[in-house]
Amino acid sequence: MLLADKKAVIFGVANERSIAYGVSKKFKEHGAKLAFSYVGDALKKRVAPISEDLGGDFIFDCDVTKDEQILAAREQVKATWGQVDILVHSVAFANREDLKNRYVDTSREGFALALDISAYSLVALCQAFEPILAPNASVMTMTYLGSQRVVGRYNVMGVAKAALEASVRYLACDLGQNGVRVNALSPGPIKTLAASGVSGLKSIFTKVEESAPLARNVTTEDVGNAAVFLASDLSSGVTAETIYVDSGYNVMGV
Repeated sequence: MLLADKKAVIFGVANERSIAYGVSKKFKEHGAKLAFSYVGDALKKRVAPISEDLGGDFIFDCDVTKDEQILAAREQVKATWGQVDILVHSVAFANREDLKNRYVDTSREGFALALDISAYSLVALCQAFEPILAPNASVMTMTYLGSQRVVGRYNVMGVAKAALEASVRYLACDLGQNGVRVNALSPGPIKTLAASGVSGLKSIFTKVEESAPLARNVTTEDVGNAAVFLASDLSSGVTAETIYVDSGYNVMGV
C-alpha cells in the first residue's frame, strides 16, 4: 500500500459526495490513518459517521477563519499523533449572491470573505501545522480552472482560486526547505454540495463531455487517485504544481 501508516489530516469533508470524501476513501484504501475536521455541531453530525465509516482515528472542531481554533486543532493532532504526513485543504466559500451576479458587482465584504476562507486558510493551516509536519510531508489543496479562465458565474471564487494557486507556489518554496511538498489538484466539475452554488453547472458538465479529450466528466474517485499520488513517495520530486484532473479539458481551445 502506497500510504501505509501515513497520518492524513483532512479539512473539508462535507458529505459522501464531496471531493474530500473521495480523497479520504482512497487514502484509507492505501493504508493511511485519517483525522477529519468539522465546523460546529451541525457539521459534526455529518462528519462523525463518515469518519466512522472510513475508520478515522478522530475528528476535531476547527473553523479555519479563527486562528485560535486552528492552533487548538494542531495541538489536538499533535497530542494524538505527534506528526502529520499529509495535510489536505479542501475548503472554499463565497456568498451565493456573488456567484450569481456580475463579478464587477462583488462587494468588498464578499471579496474579503471568499479570499479569507478559500485562499488564506491554506496559509493559516500551513503556518500552524508546520512544526508537526513530518519530513517529506505532502500538503495539497483543491482548485479549479476558473482560476485561469473566465467561467460564467464563478466570479470571485475564480479570483480566490487564483490566489490559492499562487499561495501554493510560495508555500512550496518556504516549506520545501524541510522537504515538505505543496501542490494543488484542479478537478473538473463534479456534482458536490459546493458546486451546487454555481449557477449554470449543468451546461458545464455537458461542455466537458463534448470537448474534453476523454469525453467524460471526472469523479471524486479520479481525484482521489491523483491525491494518493501526491500523498505518496511516488511524487517525491513534485512540488509547487497545479495538476489537472479534468479529462484534459484544460488544454482545449475554441
